[in-house]
Amino acid sequence: MKYNIPIFLTILRVILIPFFVVAFYLPIPSAPFITTLIFFIAGVTDWFDGYLARKLKQTTRFGAFLDPVADKVMVITALVLIVEYQHSFWITIPAIIMISREIIISALREWMAELGERNKVAVSWLGKVKTTSQMLALGGLLWRYNVYMETLAIVLLYLASILTVWSMLQYLKAAKGSLLDNIEL
Repeated sequence: MKYNIPIFLTILRVILIPFFVVAFYLPIPSAPFITTLIFFIAGVTDWFDGYLARKLKQTTRFGAFLDPVADKVMVITALVLIVEYQHSFWITIPAIIMISREIIISALREWMAELGERNKVAVSWLGKVKTTSQMLALGGLLWRYNVYMETLAIVLLYLASILTVWSMLQYLKAAKGSLLDNIEL
């Protein structure tokens, strides 16, 4: 396999995950800021690796596999850390919704790829809006700079949860014909 800048950025995102977790637990006042900074760097690498892969025509199968894995592991790690810190069902419920959706859509995409119909469940604009609100929410809940930031982050977390369910339903609707192909009602 030939390494390129987009793959390097994706691998960097994976490497950042343990540093992200360690930063979260640092017993220093700036730990929330450091944690958020690492999360932000990971988010920027996510945007750049896809952009550069398309711009430089350096898309690879390995990159197409590793990119969504790195994204999901980083987001799920952030959700778990936030749930532990907040220790509130108001945070746990949207986290469970988001993690469940990631599992369902990942399985759906894998299954649709086996059928040769992966393009039916390609990332949509709604998925991108969901991801943006989710990343802003997670950043705010990781940083916890003040009560206003946390409140806005919780609002964004619920917005992201709504968009999570909505986008999942759109993906399932797009795959409905393939999902229900052999089922008689």
